[in-house]
Parts: sequence; structure tokens; C-alpha cells
Amino acid sequence: MNRRNFINLIGCGCVSAGFMSCSTAPITDRKQLTLIPEAKLNAQAAKVYEEVKKKAKLSKDISKLKEIIEIGQKIENSISSYFDRENILDPTANFEWEYILIDNPKVKNAWCMPGGKIAVYTGMLEITKNTNGLAAVMGHEIAHAVAKHSVERASRGTLLNVGTQILDIATGGKLSKVNRTTGMNAVGLLSQIGIMNPFNRKQESEADYLGLIFSSLSGYDIRETISLWERMRDAKKGNEPPLFMSTHPSSTQRIKNITKWTNEIILKYPPIV
Repeated sequence: MNRRNFINLIGCGCVSAGFMSCSTAPITDRKQLTLIPEAKLNAQAAKVYEEVKKKAKLSKDISKLKEIIEIGQKIENSISSYFDRENILDPTANFEWEYILIDNPKVKNAWCMPGGKIAVYTGMLEITKNTNGLAAVMGHEIAHAVAKHSVERASRGTLLNVGTQILDIATGGKLSKVNRTTGMNAVGLLSQIGIMNPFNRKQESEADYLGLIFSSLSGYDIRETISLWERMRDAKKGNEPPLFMSTHPSSTQRIKNITKWTNEIILKYPPIV
């Protein structure tokens, strides 16, 4: 079965649920599928975050944590002020923001859970280098939460699982037979590579775009974002997976996109005083 037929069959089997559960991403107005309640994911994320705080080695660098919190609060306030100014419902109204710095120099990463639960790893600070670089990373991660990407991914996963089961029944168990014959979840692999990975890359690009906007609104120099991704590319030393296997755009593609967006965003989304 080819990718197009697989997608079409799942779409036909679940189209009614999709029509009943659509929303739009803030600012970009991209249509989203939202089957899972946001409040449910926020509550789950808060519990996981508490476990992370208990088990992870938290950094004792108070000055750096203070900088992270200050950047985060600027972005928080700018986001709320922007949506209030535009007379749009603030997507962060129910967030309970929190920030931690995890002491792990090997991990060059940061994340933001649903509901505004944020973590930065000390290894990421080697890439950010300065306040504007750190703001770029935090703006990107916060953008994931603002755009409800976790809600969307969970909803798509649910829809895909239901659609696969319906399709298996409709084909007399042929999908299950394929999995048994190959000794692996061939259908799941196909959906991951052909559906979920491209979708995740789209979310990452959207978070790059929204993150630039939020950082610019907060008064940070988003031109540093290009240098940030150049440093990230250098740190990876070319060890990036093939695009079809990756959930993220390549560093080179991100640099191209950010270069294209930067001047327009600086003009269109100046700092909110």
C-alpha cells in the first residue's frame, strides 16, 4: 500500500472526528486537529515536571537561572500583551509558568511542556553563548506550548491509531498480517515516516517562526538566531539524520528559513513597551 492510499483511507475513516475538532494556531492561522483536551495535557505535564525536578540534577548557578527566568517573564508578558492588544484570546491565560536549569553539560537542549513548564540544560548554554541566543531558544520552546503542538500531536496520534484499527478491520486484518509477516510494525513505521515526521517538521518550523516573533516582541535581537543555528550545526558536526527520518528540519534549512523571516518580523513585530 502506498503512502497516499494509506493517508486517504485513514482520512476517510476518521473525517467526521476531524471536522468536529478543528482549531487554528495563533498568528499563523494554520488549521489544527485538537481531539485531546488541553487541560488534561497541562495537568499531566505538571506532574511529569515535578518528577523531573526531583530526579534531575538542578544547577546551582543562581545567576544563570535568574537570567532564564527574566527572559521567560519578558516573553510571557509580551505574549499576553500582544494578544490583548490584538483583541485575541490569550493562549497562555491558563499557563502556570515555571523554569528550571538542569546541570547536564552533555545535553544541548531545552524544552517547554504544555502549560508553560520550561527546562534548559547547561549544555545548551554552550550553544546560546549570550542573552539574545538564550532568548531565541526559549522563544522557540515557548512557541511550541503557545501553539498547542503537544495537544495537536496527541490528537493526531489518537486519530492515526483509531484510523489504523478501522482500516485493519475493513481490509480483513491485512494490516495485522503485514506486521506479523515482517516481524515489525511496518504500518506504524510507514505512518511515522510518511505522516508524523513531516508533520513534526512543520511544527518545528512554525515554532521557529513564532519564536522569532515572541523574542522580537520581548525586545531581543533576533538576528542572533542565525548565529545560534550556525553554532548548533557546527556542534552536530554533520551528524544529522536523513530528512525523512527526522522530526526536525536540518540546521541548514532552519538557517535559510530564519534568514528569510528575520527582517520582516523585526519590522512587523517590534518590541512591546
